[in-house]
Amino acid sequence: MSDAATRDAQTALARTLVDEWVRHGVRHAALAPGSRSTPLALALARDGRIRLEVFVDERSAAFFALGTAKESGRPAVVVCTSGTAAAHFHAAVLEAHHSRTPLLVCTADRPPELRDVGAGQTIDQTKLYGDAVRWFVDPGPPEDSDNPAPLWRSLASRAVAETLGPPAGPVHLNLPFREPLVPTGAPVPEAPGRADGAPWTRTIRARRVPDPTDLDRLAQRISATERGLLVAGWGAAVDAPAVARFAGAAGWPVLADPLSGVRTGPHAVSTYGALLRVPGFADACRPDLVLRVGAALTGKTSSQWLDESVPQILVDPDGVWLDPRRATSERVAVDAQLLLEALADRVPPSRTTSWLDVWTAAEANARRAIDELVDGWDTPFEGRVARDVVTGLPDGSTLVVASSMPVRDVEAFAIPRSGVRFIANRGTNGVDGFVSTVLGVAAIADGACVALLGDLALLHDSNGLLGAARRGIDATFVVLDNDGGGIFSFLPQAEAVPESFELLFGTPHGLDLTALAALHDIPVAEASTSSDVIPALQKAIAAGGVQLVLVRTDRADNVARHREVWAAARVAVGV
Repeated sequence: MSDAATRDAQTALARTLVDEWVRHGVRHAALAPGSRSTPLALALARDGRIRLEVFVDERSAAFFALGTAKESGRPAVVVCTSGTAAAHFHAAVLEAHHSRTPLLVCTADRPPELRDVGAGQTIDQTKLYGDAVRWFVDPGPPEDSDNPAPLWRSLASRAVAETLGPPAGPVHLNLPFREPLVPTGAPVPEAPGRADGAPWTRTIRARRVPDPTDLDRLAQRISATERGLLVAGWGAAVDAPAVARFAGAAGWPVLADPLSGVRTGPHAVSTYGALLRVPGFADACRPDLVLRVGAALTGKTSSQWLDESVPQILVDPDGVWLDPRRATSERVAVDAQLLLEALADRVPPSRTTSWLDVWTAAEANARRAIDELVDGWDTPFEGRVARDVVTGLPDGSTLVVASSMPVRDVEAFAIPRSGVRFIANRGTNGVDGFVSTVLGVAAIADGACVALLGDLALLHDSNGLLGAARRGIDATFVVLDNDGGGIFSFLPQAEAVPESFELLFGTPHGLDLTALAALHDIPVAEASTSSDVIPALQKAIAAGGVQLVLVRTDRADNVARHREVWAAARVAVGV
């Protein structure tokens, strides 16, 4: 084509990618500004079908996109310029990889002639994230052609498809652009999509249906086992009705981490963390068979109790090896929802057993003892705050829980309830980008979005607060301020190296978090007593916008109170 050199292929490519992504259902993008990413940034800003949020910090942008993807289940786009900007995406990429969250990671790059020659803001971005992405592609600088649509649109289609897996996860598009980076004013080549607005390439995914022979074998084994447990961790990929049907048919208790979304119903045991700290109960109630969906339970006590001596069947549709203790005796790579529903139909009708009675009685006694104890403490206790936040949320809410102590306290203290969705960055279990993740979730959540986090998680991603009050997002942060890393006070380091503990592990920050919030125009309500937490939470939700509820606690006192709770549970079960 004689005028090919004069047409604006870079603008055409960027607009084509965005249009194709929209055809696949992509609706959210986050951008960290930079020069080299200009063509894609302009294309995203121009397309009114995608909500674009702009962040100063690349890490915040990536975790915001991660949050929207976790909430929606659709891939979100995150864009940055070249150089170390791309490196700041790495933590979010790793979380997306391990948590199986779809994420379209777009890093702008220098063209080949500017690499390895000392050009500024240039690093080797080829496969920058290693094996943590489902697909890496560098298509080279865009070139004009008579018919670019098949190349460009199939590239965009495959990128989306790869994020959705199986297993779902991040895709890295490394996009080299040449100067001029702004539109040249020259004609923009046409790369028309499908006439009916459909994606260029639609991918149909079949659900992994259990084999009838395997179903019959598993059903017989479950029917023959009275002392069984259904254990559900985060990423369980099964709904509460299916769990309830299976548990009712099998007559088994359900040990469900709240992050699984299935801690509901009469078979749910919420106090297993405390119960399994009672040696007599833990020994007497070791199961003969465990059916596990999702990741391992959060608490170490529970995970250690389910060791290799307990026969365990792990169900994961992607066949991921979720077995940190090397204890699994059988893996079933099928859809957990379909499996539990089918097994519920094959296992003989509902039965009540002495095994189930032991667990439900222990649950009732421990629940009563724990609640009575913590309800008597007027000074805020972190376990009660976690319990009350879960209890006080309106139906339809989403609770985003930070790693370290908050996620453990939610597991240990939350009372079974429906109507709340739980989200956490448990793929890598870090506090990286937590504030930004919450804001990403809140940007598209249908109901109230609340976060439970510690002070260090807030400070670790304080850049996520930049501009948060002006994004039109409703999010309430309940912050437990114990002036440091509370989880370390439970570890052997606290007693083994007391002379170095505060410096190396306690990490007191000594900062006024209300001043930090004021810097970002975020209102703060302080809950100075335990009974203040739920009213302060509900008032913040009703007020809308970004709000912070601050609860001050003491690390040493928190450890002591946890131990009192465990002792109360021991007395309650009488073993």
